[in-house]
Amino acid sequence: MNTEDDWSPADNPYAIAVSEGQWWQRAAILAVRRMRDEDDSLGGFSTHQIDARSLVFALRQILTAVELERTALKELGIPMAVRDELVRARDRFTAAFPGITEMRDGLTHFDEWSRGTGKGPQKKRHEETNEALRDVARHFWGFGYDPQTGVVSMGPYRLDLSKVEKAATEMSHAIYMAAHAVDQRNAAELHARTIEVLADSGLGCNDDGPILVFSDGVHVGLALRLGEVSDEQERTALASKLVAAAAAGGLRATSTMYPDAEDTAERLAAGEQLRIELVLTA
Repeated sequence: MNTEDDWSPADNPYAIAVSEGQWWQRAAILAVRRMRDEDDSLGGFSTHQIDARSLVFALRQILTAVELERTALKELGIPMAVRDELVRARDRFTAAFPGITEMRDGLTHFDEWSRGTGKGPQKKRHEETNEALRDVARHFWGFGYDPQTGVVSMGPYRLDLSKVEKAATEMSHAIYMAAHAVDQRNAAELHARTIEVLADSGLGCNDDGPILVFSDGVHVGLALRLGEVSDEQERTALASKLVAAAAAGGLRATSTMYPDAEDTAERLAAGEQLRIELVLTA
């Protein structure tokens, strides 16, 4: 069984994409709200201009979360329809901020962009027009936020603050929904396996029997229909068999209210719904 120390983000990169997408979405919204508030001075530098830089990075990081999600979904074999919907959401996001990657690159690689030797658009412009590098640098320079128009600009690129909250929220939600497809598939597989494990132990599940295995689309649960097992001793014995059978089949039954509780069979017999989890091996 995996221990806490053995955990790695590489085990569930699709979930990491959701988390990072949400963090950067909120970072973008925070930057916008600060930029709409009163401008302060930090060592002689406008906090609006500082936040404008943070906004660019936050929006571009959301796209990084999208790419991580796409890679993870492909590796997991999630249906193309789910991945295509994520791509459509990404395309809507980039349409709202068409120069976001270039702005991020210009800020990140200011050592190159200030000399006209940057990759991407600077290199392309130099090759196509044969302009002097100093002229190329000037065309893509001049980062700043104009509070009168609500626009962040850098060279030919523009970022409209009025679009940020809606676009970032929708993109973050699209990443979450794509990941939800993984949770749904995992829950369906675990639900089927739980029923199979119990059946192999002679503990069949049916609509009118005492054993209930259910799923909410994300988690799988185990419960007893108390009305079908009125005798307390019989109910306790059945609960013990269910918990033992799950463990023998590579599953773990845990309390939803007290995950570290060890008296899971007693809780099941008393009417508490248990959560079924897969025991991972190293």
